[in-house]
Formats: sequence, C-alpha cells, structure tokens
Amino acid sequence: MDDLLIRKLKKEDTGDVSRIFVTIMKPKASVDYIQIIEEQMKKKESASFIAELAGKVVGFMICNIISGNFGLLEKSAWIVMFGVDPKFMGQGIGNRLAKEVFRVCAEKGIKSVRTSVRWDSTDILSFFKNLGFDRSSFINLEINL
Repeated sequence: MDDLLIRKLKKEDTGDVSRIFVTIMKPKASVDYIQIIEEQMKKKESASFIAELAGKVVGFMICNIISGNFGLLEKSAWIVMFGVDPKFMGQGIGNRLAKEVFRVCAEKGIKSVRTSVRWDSTDILSFFKNLGFDRSSFINLEINL
C-alpha cells in the first residue's frame, strides 16, 4: 500500500463516499452525503480524509472537531462516518486513515478522539479496539420517536 494517498476530503468526493457507504450498509441507510460533506467544507477545522489508490477513492473517514459538549469542555474529535470499499478491506487503509486523523488532531492540540459503535458491530468494534480505542466515560442515550 505504498501508493495509497491519504488526502483531505473535498466536495467532489460526495459520490465516492456515497458509493462506498451504500456498498457497506446495503440500502439500510438513507444518508444525505452532500449535506454531510458540505458541512465539513464549511468548518474552519477539519480532520476528514479520503484514501485514494491509483486515482480511485477506496476509503474515507469523516471526523468532527468540537468543544464544549456535555461535560467535555476540551476540544475533541469525533469520527462520525468511516468506510473502506469492501474490495480493499483488510489492507490497512482504515488504519492509515485513522493515523492521519490522529496526526492532524495532535497537531491541533486535541487530546482525544471518540466514536460510537453499535455493540453488535463486532468487525468495526474490533477495528477501533486495534487502533487503541476503549470504552469511555460516556454512555450513549437514545429516544425513539
């Protein structure tokens, strides 16, 4: 994977992000990728990246940088969307994307990166655990309307 390019997310990546996410999630998810990426482009600080191999987008990691949220006053980063084209899974692409997020966050003085994972998503949970993630002091709460 020496020829893998990790670069900042651009608005033009919307179609590729959508293609990868839909391939992974099947038609289970209805996500407005255009809005998500446009919101990322408006932010002053960004830690969202694309992985390209031979000019083809093969993965992405979208990360929000926030501060002052529910008991966490320091600036932190949250990985909100992540995906690797199934044809390229298991080749270290997700790891390279995460390492770039970590590097950029550290440069910005951010001391923690967080994410939420479904308890029954063992593959993604295993991925994040291998990166060093562990349970945090936060509990996800939800109300179904």
